[in-house]
Amino acid sequence: QVQVVESGGGLVQAGGSLRLSCAASGRTLSTYAMGWFRQAPGKEREFVAAISWNGDSVNYADSVKGRFTISRDKGKNTVYLQMNSLKPEDTAIYYCASSATGAASHFSRQYDYWGQGTQVTVSS
Repeated sequence: QVQVVESGGGLVQAGGSLRLSCAASGRTLSTYAMGWFRQAPGKEREFVAAISWNGDSVNYADSVKGRFTISRDKGKNTVYLQMNSLKPEDTAIYYCASSATGAASHFSRQYDYWGQGTQVTVSS
């Protein structure tokens, strides 16, 4: 059984930074693309960032380009989301997902395993 677990969320002031981690068991993450999505209160879940199976390709939402960086550590079977220059509008539950393919897709339907989410709150 595959389990995806996020960690690293919390409360931070605007302009601050956080690093989210995503670990998986039951699946070797290095074989699949990984993605981060988020859902703010009253809004639909949206794509944030994705990284291909080998890390050679990354994809970001326009709203986070230049501020967020996705990376992966194959040895630790872990994916990270470094979030800098955080804004109040980044406040959301952040979900990590493992793709059924190797491509860094922004389509949520490409992802077959999801974590429970970690809360990120950015105060103004």
